[in-house]
Amino acid sequence: MNLEKQHIHNYVWNRKNEYLKQLFVLLRQQSISAQNIGIHECAELLKDLMKDLGITTRLIETNGHPVVYGETIKDENSFTLLIYGHYDVQPPDPLEAWQSDPFEPTIRDERIYCRGAGDNKGQLMAQLLGLKTFLDHHDDLPINIKFVFEGEEEVGSVNLSNFVEENKELLKADLVYTADGSSHNSGSPLLLLGARGMLSFELIAKGADWDNHSGNTGNILPNPVWKLVDLLQTMRDKNGKVLIKGFYDNVLQMSEKDKELLKKLPFDAKDIGEKIGYKSLNMEGEDYYRKLTMEPTFNICGIQSGYAGEGTKTIIPSKATVKIDARLVVDQDPMDVFNKIRQHIHNHDPEIKVNYLGSMIPSRTQAGLDTVRCVTNAVHKAFGQEPLIQPSLAGSLPDYVWTKILKTPSIIMPYANFDQRNHSPNENIKIENFLNGITCTYHVIHALGEFSQSSTNNLNKEKSV
Repeated sequence: MNLEKQHIHNYVWNRKNEYLKQLFVLLRQQSISAQNIGIHECAELLKDLMKDLGITTRLIETNGHPVVYGETIKDENSFTLLIYGHYDVQPPDPLEAWQSDPFEPTIRDERIYCRGAGDNKGQLMAQLLGLKTFLDHHDDLPINIKFVFEGEEEVGSVNLSNFVEENKELLKADLVYTADGSSHNSGSPLLLLGARGMLSFELIAKGADWDNHSGNTGNILPNPVWKLVDLLQTMRDKNGKVLIKGFYDNVLQMSEKDKELLKKLPFDAKDIGEKIGYKSLNMEGEDYYRKLTMEPTFNICGIQSGYAGEGTKTIIPSKATVKIDARLVVDQDPMDVFNKIRQHIHNHDPEIKVNYLGSMIPSRTQAGLDTVRCVTNAVHKAFGQEPLIQPSLAGSLPDYVWTKILKTPSIIMPYANFDQRNHSPNENIKIENFLNGITCTYHVIHALGEFSQSSTNNLNKEKSV
């Protein structure tokens, strides 16, 4: 460990209690976007926290919850990093499954338990405190840094694309850096160069106007559950292949670089199986990562109909609903896929109603970019080991607003532990992960400053020739 790295590491850990105290202030403030609980209060609190760090900050209203925007501008012509995160959280339900109050940060076994601890307030604060740590050691920032913290990520970032579209000049940057998601199950640092998109919809099948006796009307009335079962069997085969015409048309084939990156990712089926609650997991690493990041999915979230309580209730249900989400990969267009699904359903059974629920466009940044190499080296220095690079996040983030709308490369660096239980009871972040996130942010800023200076020097040399 070199002297600078050792010093920054010690500096951050010596201030552990101070940094935890600042994080706890933010964690205690509820900000449940789905229920509009505490959102504006949290946005104001975050704005004040950022101002205390010397960041010029303001709230920008949207058609939904406000964006907390901040900036520290060194020079309009300098390299600009845009840091993204979100201050909203999931509802804490079911409350009875929590071992402690979901909005009172509690430390157990060197983990901070609280809603938002990992997703995303802990990671957001690690970025802000990383900037503070840098300013504690240097007179000024070597680059411009802009911050966009939204309050609607947990409800699909419904207004973020319009916000970015309307504020392109304000948000202009050379790189977007996001600390969100879970680190690799091996514990190794992980860089993600994109995210799968998503399409959500529901299918509703109708029978009679009300539930009927299954004997008195059996063989007479149509059963809407069977209508959905028959339809679903035409949409996906037993091996998981989607049978909808044109579904795979625009899936970008894996490059040799993608294959190389996936081969480097460590894989332990037993360990992963235990951590996700499926000990029967049995597949090879390459197959696992390919399916997880480079292929689309077609998933049934839930089916609702009839009676499923104790005992029996012999009825023919009047209505059946199934909710489906499809994770999409580049270059699939969610609306194109939705239209193909709708056409398939119409051809099979035009009486089944299709409702669009939401979507997100997939995103990808090229691994060979100089800025990607720069951040990779910074993370390597921060953690003392070479980070794993994954072409895409398995889940979905609104990464496309940066790569598609802002036309800016984007890197996602998860600071939270793999088993953070985000969206579940007992959400947590390891104290070690939180503090390491602070030191990592410091090194990313430092490396991008050196990269910016080197690029400027090279440009000046070219001009003088």
